[in-house]
Parts: sequence; structure tokens; C-alpha cells
Amino acid sequence: MRTEFVLFDIVYEDGSQRSNRKVDGSLLGGLDGDEPALTAIMDQDRAISEKSGVPPLKIVSIKRSGKK
Repeated sequence: MRTEFVLFDIVYEDGSQRSNRKVDGSLLGGLDGDEPALTAIMDQDRAISEKSGVPPLKIVSIKRSGKK
């Protein structure tokens, strides 16, 4: 079985942006829509923070990549 990913663009509190962050598509949809993507991305940021020793930044907004 192939895992489908949905890509998101993230804006952080310091104004920095990250594009095309992958979120497992099976987490999305249903009543919560894309809301679970925020939790998934925050988990990714925590893991990156633990490895780098740099605290994660607060996320200001997320949106699917390619959407205006």
C-alpha cells in the first residue's frame, strides 16, 4: 500500500516560512478537515528541535501548498 502525503506551507511567529511539509493524507479529512495537519507538523517540529537543540517556533498559519 502506498502512503499518500499532502503538502503544507507553514508560517512561523518570526515570519519565516517553510514550504511543502509532508503530512500523511490518512490523518486528514472527515469532520476535522486539515486541522490534524497542525498537530502532525508540530510533532515534526518537536522532533527536529530535539535533534538540533533549537527550540521550535510557534506556528502562525498553515495552508495546503499551492492554494491561495
